[in-house]
Amino acid sequence: MGEEGGTVKEKKVVFVTVGTTCFDALVRAVDTPEVKKELFRKGYTNILIQIGRGSYIPTKSTVENGSAVLEYFTFSSSIADYLKEASLVISHAGSGSIFETLRLGKPLIVVVNEDLMDNHQSELAEELAERKHLFCARPQTLYQSIVDMDTGSLIAYQPGDAEPVAKHINRYLGFPDD
Repeated sequence: MGEEGGTVKEKKVVFVTVGTTCFDALVRAVDTPEVKKELFRKGYTNILIQIGRGSYIPTKSTVENGSAVLEYFTFSSSIADYLKEASLVISHAGSGSIFETLRLGKPLIVVVNEDLMDNHQSELAEELAERKHLFCARPQTLYQSIVDMDTGSLIAYQPGDAEPVAKHINRYLGFPDD
């Protein structure tokens, strides 16, 4: 049922989410020609960006046959379906987005928003990156993170094992170990 003589390219979606926040720096970073080119070079075919409350509007793009390769929307009642369909997720450092993506076993690049004061989210992202469950970047390092990314090096996150991460966060917050 495929095309005669041609190969049908598998659709591989990169889903970008900023949650309910405004994180224009992340949307801008994904919308740069070098990031888009590198994602396509790595075999991803489509980029879908959830821009939240942001004011920066990415450039919608299409390829020769008219199919969209970069689309965006502001909010959705549930991003679960987008996460399920994604081949790669690029997310803000919100714990809900992080753990939902890891639970689905999707490769994840968490981009830390350095504009947030008192950013405990970066602690969580960096700890999970150290444990090789995800990649951690800043908006200005996103391109290099994509270039260096080897999704095969990631270790599946076991949802039942939150204790080491919780202990790390408790220590960081100054609570004694039990």
